[in-house]
Amino acid sequence: MSLYQQVYMNYIDLPSLEQRGAAIRADFSSKPVFRYAVIEDFFRDDQAERIQLAYPSLTQGHWDGTTYIDQKNKFQQRVFDQGSLFDEIFAELNSGAFLNFLEQVTGIRQLQSDPSLFGGGLHQSTTGAFLNVHVDYNLHPQTQYHRRLNLLVYMNRGWQEGYGGNLELWDMQQHQLLDEIAPGFNRAVVFETNHVSYHGHPKPLQTPRGVSRKSIATYYYTPTRPQHELKAAHNTLFVNTEGINGQFKRLKSGLKALLERVRTKF
Repeated sequence: MSLYQQVYMNYIDLPSLEQRGAAIRADFSSKPVFRYAVIEDFFRDDQAERIQLAYPSLTQGHWDGTTYIDQKNKFQQRVFDQGSLFDEIFAELNSGAFLNFLEQVTGIRQLQSDPSLFGGGLHQSTTGAFLNVHVDYNLHPQTQYHRRLNLLVYMNRGWQEGYGGNLELWDMQQHQLLDEIAPGFNRAVVFETNHVSYHGHPKPLQTPRGVSRKSIATYYYTPTRPQHELKAAHNTLFVNTEGINGQFKRLKSGLKALLERVRTKF
C-alpha cells in the first residue's frame, strides 16, 4: 500500500464519500469509452474554504511553469514543508484509507500512491493557459508501476462559464467530445488512465487578471494491469482537437517555449 498508513482524515470528507460510494461506483462504471465520475463536496466544507484561502499564489514557493508546444501558462508545485497544510492534504490523498475507498468505487485493486507526486501536486493556470487533449504516460519513471487513476480536485470559488477551462473528455476513435466538466469549487473528478482516456483543457483560459484555475492532482498506480490495456512504455501523447486553430495555437506556444529555452541558456 501507500507509504502513508494511519492518517486521520481532517480534510477529505471520507464519511460522506463512503455514504455516496454506491452512487459514485455506479456513475464511474456506467461510462462507455473510459470510466470516470464527478464528485461534489470532496473536502469537508470548512476545510475546503481553508484550502481555498491557503492556496499559494505564483509568487509563493517554487512553481514549474515550463512552456511546451502543447502546454502554456500551466504551473506545478509538488514540494511542501513537512506538517504544512498541503503536506497534510497529500498525506490523506495517499493514505491507505483513501486508497481503499478508491479501490471500492473503481474496482481497481492493489492501488499504490505516489508520495513523490510526479506530475501531480498543486496545478495553477493563468490567462491564456491551455493543456491540449492527451493520454498520460503509462509507466511511473521510477517504480515502473502502471498509471491507473487520476484524481483532480478543483478549488475555484465563483468560477464563471466565460472563463473556459473545462476539463474535456474525448473519444478519439470517433473524434467525439464525451463530456465537459467545469473546474468548480471543491469538485473532484476521478478517471481511469489507459490508452483511450483522452482528456485536457485545450481552449485557452479567458480569466481576468488575478484569477487562475487551481487544482489538486494525485495519480495512482498498480504493479500490473489487464492484458488488453498493456502498451509499450510511452510519454504523454497529445492530439489536436481544434483543427487549424489548434495548429496555430501550438505554433505560437512552440515559439514561446523556444524563447524560454534560449533565455535560460544564455
